[in-house]
Amino acid sequence: MNKDEYKEYVKRRAKRSASPKNCGFAFLIGGAICTLGQALHDLYMHLGIHEQDASTLVSISLITLAGLLTGLGVFDKLAKIAGAGTLVPITGFANAVVSPAMDTKSEGYIFGVGAKVFTIAGPVILYGLFSGVIYGIIYFLWG
Repeated sequence: MNKDEYKEYVKRRAKRSASPKNCGFAFLIGGAICTLGQALHDLYMHLGIHEQDASTLVSISLITLAGLLTGLGVFDKLAKIAGAGTLVPITGFANAVVSPAMDTKSEGYIFGVGAKVFTIAGPVILYGLFSGVIYGIIYFLWG
């Protein structure tokens, strides 16, 4: 088999990319998550909660919902369909925190869940805090 025959063989055997379909699902499901966030915000505002507090409650609600759905195994099924549509909103961060803990729950609550819950989020929290301290020092010195 020469080079050209091999290229033709690979072309026939290769799976077609489902990028347009994947992008569509990511757009629709990611948009649905964001729409849910907006609906929650509107609900909280309707209940008389101050706008800044309503925004905080939306984040808390979406994180809690994503964590619960991850624990029930629903979020991973949704993520297989939606791809980045579930990763980009704050729900992706919640899933990244809960998933390692769920994977190691058989090792116990201390050495499994407790040790692995911040595997993904740990660096984000660490560098976020570190950046905040540095910013605080700079602000104090030049503030």
